[in-house]
Amino acid sequence: MHTRTLGSSGLEVSAIGLGCMGFSQSYGPAGSHEDAIALIRAAVDRGVTFFDTAEAYGPWVNEELVGEALAPYRGQVLIATKFNMLFDDTGKALGQISRPEEVRAAAEGSLRRLGLDTLDLYYLHRVNPEVPIEDIAGAVADLVSGGKVQHFGMSEAAARTIRRAHAVQPVTAIQSEYSLWWRRPEEEVLATCEELGIGFVPYSPLGKGFLTGTIDQSTSFADDDIRTTIPRFTAEAREANRTLVDLITAIADRKGATSGQIAIAWLLAQKPWIVPIPGTRKLHRLEENIGAADVELTDADLAEIEAAASAVTVQGGRYSDAAERATNL
Repeated sequence: MHTRTLGSSGLEVSAIGLGCMGFSQSYGPAGSHEDAIALIRAAVDRGVTFFDTAEAYGPWVNEELVGEALAPYRGQVLIATKFNMLFDDTGKALGQISRPEEVRAAAEGSLRRLGLDTLDLYYLHRVNPEVPIEDIAGAVADLVSGGKVQHFGMSEAAARTIRRAHAVQPVTAIQSEYSLWWRRPEEEVLATCEELGIGFVPYSPLGKGFLTGTIDQSTSFADDDIRTTIPRFTAEAREANRTLVDLITAIADRKGATSGQIAIAWLLAQKPWIVPIPGTRKLHRLEENIGAADVELTDADLAEIEAAASAVTVQGGRYSDAAERATNL
């Protein structure tokens, strides 16, 4: 597996990481605990050193799962996790974190569940518009100075907010959705990351599975699958958005790759400090995703993709209206 460095931080990780949320939620029945452990360890065996989780996934159970799975590999892998919500003892969300002591308590909980002494990369999961970002960044700075956190990250933050946070505590990585069918980070965030020396970690690099070409207008989803709530996954939108998949598939056929590999390889080609974190619960998909690191897209390939993609207008929002309002703050 090739490696990459997240911005100017010196934080070196595998060129492709593993997003672990799907082991616990959002994509239908989660599968067995044992199978999840085996898949995560299979990723390590294949060179993946970068694993992504969050306190909110479950909540809590995903961190526990990732901590257990990676316990034999302490010092060999990097675990990123996230904070921003308060929960009661049953896991019911009570609202967003707003005070430094709540940030500290969240970090202690993540350390305990992951079985770590320090958090490698600690993301603010979503920005709380009611709290100055300087207050949150300052609380993380205290955790960094106390050795509880090594690197600070932010998820789905706007460029202006990234700048304000970075002035208080240097930001190592921004994690936001980015793919051939969601390109908002190109508007301001990627340029801000490049200027400030911040790495970028795209989640949903395969468009929640759509860019693999395995989903069409007849595909059905389980009731607890997040895609049932997403406008661009209605049957009508899927049919309209098929044009983008057809473009990727044509290039994949010519390159001897899969559609998913082209989608990930395109991301890798954008900047050397971009590290996608596709998620999967299937070994053959894990191996396929990892294989994208070996797919070389020429300048001509990239120009062809850009010309074709720019002519496609993706139909439907990427989230429900309520969920979208919590991003780009």
